[in-house]
Amino acid sequence: MPATSPGPTSRIFFSQRLRLHYVDWGNAEAPPLLLVHGGRDHCRNWDWLAERLGRDWHIIAPDLRGHGDSQWSQDGTYMMAGYVYDMAQLVHQLKLAPATILAHSLGGNIALRYAGLYPANVAKLIAIEGLGPSPRRMAEREKKPFPDRMRAWIDEQRALSARLPRRYASIEDAWKRMQEENKHLTPEQARHLTVHGVNQNEDGTYSWKFDNYVRSWPPYDMTYAEVEELWGRISCPTLLVYGKESWASNPAQDGRVRHFKSAEVVSIEGAGHWVHHDRLDEFVALTRKFLKR
Repeated sequence: MPATSPGPTSRIFFSQRLRLHYVDWGNAEAPPLLLVHGGRDHCRNWDWLAERLGRDWHIIAPDLRGHGDSQWSQDGTYMMAGYVYDMAQLVHQLKLAPATILAHSLGGNIALRYAGLYPANVAKLIAIEGLGPSPRRMAEREKKPFPDRMRAWIDEQRALSARLPRRYASIEDAWKRMQEENKHLTPEQARHLTVHGVNQNEDGTYSWKFDNYVRSWPPYDMTYAEVEELWGRISCPTLLVYGKESWASNPAQDGRVRHFKSAEVVSIEGAGHWVHHDRLDEFVALTRKFLKR
């Protein structure tokens, strides 16, 4: 199902001296809808959803730092605090508040924290598998002494410094890798995501646009209790969406939903982690119904 509209306009904003990219789908008189992608993804992964919702919303979709056409962090560190600051700057500079936010995975994690920090700035929030690791995985991580976590991070950074971006001889080769990553994608979806997700190198090969350092999670962050506190501060209607075939832990089952004042959890059959790709029609219907309330 290829995207059929002429596409959005590319724009730039600055955050912590980084040159960050976003696309604007027009319709500026409509209420703002911010679409935020996940890790190792890019803003054009929302094209199908933007085409469906663009008549009713002013859609803005950023590339996170280190992703897509946004600048990479100069020191190779990608803190959640930096991602949240970028969102705060985008909303502030474009005067989007109160905005409706729809975000996936890492983007959902960022959006949930932002909504807890600035409840009045978010009108409604949909997070697709955006709560991060399950409570069990977080507990296992916290059992590891901090010096061990810090040394492991240093070793990982050192290894990533020697890792060159993977090169593909053709877009077709990169397209095949995209299909391997998500078996739910149609060939047309995978091709669209690949075309917008690679750059051509000087030697004619192709590499993914994201910085390899985004794979590394820093050894320090907000505590789990602090994140839960932010969830509890969210005042807008919130929809937490999960795919029944995903590896992600469902917050209705692991207890995390109890930290929210007003959150609904919906699971979708036949969908993995990328629910908005795997079951597009169902997800669009669910989104429209929630946003019209």
